[in-house]
Amino acid sequence: MLSRVADSLYWMSRYLERAEYTSRAMGVHLNLMLEHDLGSGGSRWPRVVTALGSQDKTDGEDFAAAETYGLSQIVNSIGAARENARQVREQISSEMWEEINRLFHESKRIGTPERFRAQPFDLVHTACESGHLFHGITDSTMLHGEGWHFIQAGRFIERVQHTARLVDAHFEAFYRPGFDPVSAAEHMEWLGLLRSCTAFEAYCKVYTAELRPERVAEFLLLNAEFPHSVRFGVERLGRALDAINQATARKSDRLAKQAGRLAASLSYTPLEEIMSSLHEFSASIRRLCGQIHAGIYQVYISYPIEAALGA
Repeated sequence: MLSRVADSLYWMSRYLERAEYTSRAMGVHLNLMLEHDLGSGGSRWPRVVTALGSQDKTDGEDFAAAETYGLSQIVNSIGAARENARQVREQISSEMWEEINRLFHESKRIGTPERFRAQPFDLVHTACESGHLFHGITDSTMLHGEGWHFIQAGRFIERVQHTARLVDAHFEAFYRPGFDPVSAAEHMEWLGLLRSCTAFEAYCKVYTAELRPERVAEFLLLNAEFPHSVRFGVERLGRALDAINQATARKSDRLAKQAGRLAASLSYTPLEEIMSSLHEFSASIRRLCGQIHAGIYQVYISYPIEAALGA
């Protein structure tokens, strides 16, 4: 596969996952503003935009700034996903192109600042629903070959980083060891964390509707069966990298080792140890994902021409 094709498929998937995640997080916190207020309006939006990956503190200065940041993140990510899909139009199915193109034009219609301010859930629901549709269409209509695996790699590396960052930001704000169960005042905030990962119903099936911080952390970080958990995403990322390695002439033991190291940290680190240093644990997950991303580029995308010629 040409490196430019791999690059576009990889980023198409990452941007679409980013748009869906941002939409879901914004929607959940907009609902929390309506349902429940802890008197923490001044701290909510800085926390939200930090969880969304912003490095600029002014992005979460107030609701208006966070709204502007979230809207631009959603619309720009959809636009970038569609542009990457356009560049590899011949590699994806017609149904995939139709869905991402439909989302792009719909986001232009309902993603204006005026429309978003008046009816933010139109864009939120559209982006989330279309993200689910796109991945279902992809799995059903595209050959599960090398290109499909690059899409999976992009999807899950983006998801793992976002989930780890979201858990970190939330626990830093609300977790207090020894306070169990959570207070009635903070119940909605923990419910919001699970909803931001589409995890509340699945969490209730594994545990109960009682929200305990340690169980929430265990579920979102370590559950091997839930699609939005960090462990699930890391395992799927490892499978995609292994499949790409098998399908191409360019082999990389280093990438496999990095993915294995990340998987091992989630499989074998006790929950008590994770809870005692959650911020550092989350940072190490994101750092290893960054190294894997750099490795993907070095091995498959931006390698020197001499390496491709076997020099």
